[in-house]
Amino acid sequence: MTQITPIRKSGEFNQSYLRKDRKFGTDGIRGPVTSTMNPLFVTKLGWAAGSILLEEGISKVLIGKDTRISGYMLESALQAGFISAGMDVILLGPMPTPGVSFLANSNNQVGLVISASHNLFEDNGIKFFNKDGQKFPVELERKIENKLTEEMMAVESKNLGKASRMSDAQGRYIEFCKSSFTNLDLSSLSILLDCANGATYSVAPKVFSELGAKVHSIGASPDGININQNCGSTSPDALKEEIAKGNFDIGIAFDGDGDRILIIAADGTVLDGDDILFILSKQISDNSGIVGTLMTNKSLELHFQENKIDFVRTDVGDKYVLQKLTEKAWHLGGEPSGHVICLDAAQTGDAIIAALKVLDAIKEESFSLSKALEEFEKFPQTLINLKVDNPNKIIVSDRFWQKVTDTELQLGEEGRVLIRPSGTEPLIRIMVESKEQKISDDLCNALADLAQTI
Repeated sequence: MTQITPIRKSGEFNQSYLRKDRKFGTDGIRGPVTSTMNPLFVTKLGWAAGSILLEEGISKVLIGKDTRISGYMLESALQAGFISAGMDVILLGPMPTPGVSFLANSNNQVGLVISASHNLFEDNGIKFFNKDGQKFPVELERKIENKLTEEMMAVESKNLGKASRMSDAQGRYIEFCKSSFTNLDLSSLSILLDCANGATYSVAPKVFSELGAKVHSIGASPDGININQNCGSTSPDALKEEIAKGNFDIGIAFDGDGDRILIIAADGTVLDGDDILFILSKQISDNSGIVGTLMTNKSLELHFQENKIDFVRTDVGDKYVLQKLTEKAWHLGGEPSGHVICLDAAQTGDAIIAALKVLDAIKEESFSLSKALEEFEKFPQTLINLKVDNPNKIIVSDRFWQKVTDTELQLGEEGRVLIRPSGTEPLIRIMVESKEQKISDDLCNALADLAQTI
């Protein structure tokens, strides 16, 4: 089955991919600290967001961050911006992104986290959460973007905001994670965690050890620069090597801000978001369904069809998965990249919650991942993230799209082609899926080779 790309359909372009004036991407605002995310812009962003939120009747904002060295600078810049608009600021310190979401929801306040997620330390970003712990809707993002075009002016001195600190932020989140699984005993497990030298470095080991597991950690010594550096869910080789050396039952890798997860079985098998959705689908209720994305493996979709589980795809990005889950009143969705959303337990994608969900789902099988996956085999899928100076030049190229069409015709009903620009980086993502790995590799490489010449 061929997959229509989200960018171009029947000769027309999805203009949202081509807009150059947008600051918000698929996961907040993100970019290099020396350019896009410089302190002057971030101060004005705080002012603009604060001004708009005050108009919405919101007077306080929670601010968390991951472990990037630039977090100190941007935290101060945001603090100044919000206070200048007249909003009070509550600082949380280092916190996983889903922890900020939880605290926003439980305190009935908006929150934001300073993080560039899985990117290296040179980048940073801002993710916003509403009082429900969910990401800002597009309409609110656009109001903030429009406010950014205005001259920044501080409120009168008597109306300036104030700053305070929530000293027990991490403890509150740890208790939330543990209390979500009251019947989960991990005392028989030896678990190796890779915290990506990021925001989960302190929280995650405590959650799993306090549930009884024998916990060892790597990537848990952040220095401000080593976040996501050859570690974490985007670089699972480090975890695989350590699993091979030691006597561990399972390995769990987080990304820098704790909203993505990969799981490593004791034999070195890597489980991505599709594998996790397969495992968790066994516990889904009859009146619910599952949301995936355009990247979800076709084999998983066929499995859901065979088992009469409703399934829909969205564009790539956990915010779109969450929107569809909310619309459908379902609770399980995710992406192969490791964003897994379990709305019956958390308000957004939460890697620690997802890991505990998997362990809870397989506890009756003696925590055997191989047994849990024995009925699932994914179609070979080749993905190339191609760095380019101008993604839009490729997007509008008729020569490139003719090659895409020819590839889709060659695959027929036994494959898919997906082309999309990154929402956060200067990349074109090219994916080809078929029943044979060589076919996927050859066709994907051919499209990438052509894209490089345009």
